[in-house]
Amino acid sequence: MREDETVGQLLRDARVAKGLSREILAVELKLPLRHIEAIEADDWAALPPGRPRPLARQLALRLGVDLDFHTGAFQTVPGVKELAPPDPRQERLERIVMGLLTVASILVAVWLVVPGPSLSRKPSASYLTTLPKAILPSPPPPSTSPYPVLGELLPEAPLNDQGVLISLRSVDTCEVRLEPSPESGEAAQTHTLRVSEPWRLRMKGPFTLSLDNAGVVNVEVAGVRIAHGQNVGEAWSGRFDASGHWLQPIPSPAPEPVEPQPPDDEADGTPP
Repeated sequence: MREDETVGQLLRDARVAKGLSREILAVELKLPLRHIEAIEADDWAALPPGRPRPLARQLALRLGVDLDFHTGAFQTVPGVKELAPPDPRQERLERIVMGLLTVASILVAVWLVVPGPSLSRKPSASYLTTLPKAILPSPPPPSTSPYPVLGELLPEAPLNDQGVLISLRSVDTCEVRLEPSPESGEAAQTHTLRVSEPWRLRMKGPFTLSLDNAGVVNVEVAGVRIAHGQNVGEAWSGRFDASGHWLQPIPSPAPEPVEPQPPDDEADGTPP
């Protein structure tokens, strides 16, 4: 084969060597005679678009010409270049990988659908219960403050070292006076209650609480509501001991009924 030999020349030489005519090949391959003539003349423009390479391969296969061996000549034939034949080893490797992926997907699906034995077992104890007591943090100590601080929900103690808790809330204006016992040496306190302005304080020792408009005031001493029973505009005064107990006056006993006496006959001069 000459280096400058074309595909058309290769096929024509092979046809002549086999003693075949163009007409016989046209009938055998069911191709128009002009197509075979165009191929042998390398007149690729005379062939239908996209058909030069397939028709050249069809004719070369009949004549026993290996065009892959004559790559230099076949590259001159116009048309889309054909892909290289697939590698059998690459195809086998791809099938193995796809098989492994399929098996893995099936196993994952089974693991998600079918419950494992671990779901039926009783869960183990929390790791906190297995730690030594020395490692577990101890709870904070209770607050010793008489007043609640931020984060605490405990109410104020009604009685502590600072005295008795007094809580006053009014729906109208009222003058309040707190008089400690003379033994305490403390001065009396006076305060004006107004709407929605509660007054909370503590008193040590016995004291007297006085209100000039008791009917509008809600009074609590040592956590106990004092039902003084006064109406709006009425004054009230109450005495309390050091523990906040209301020292109510002891009611005086009711007088005994006097039986009627018969009239004295001598007194009015009536004879017996």
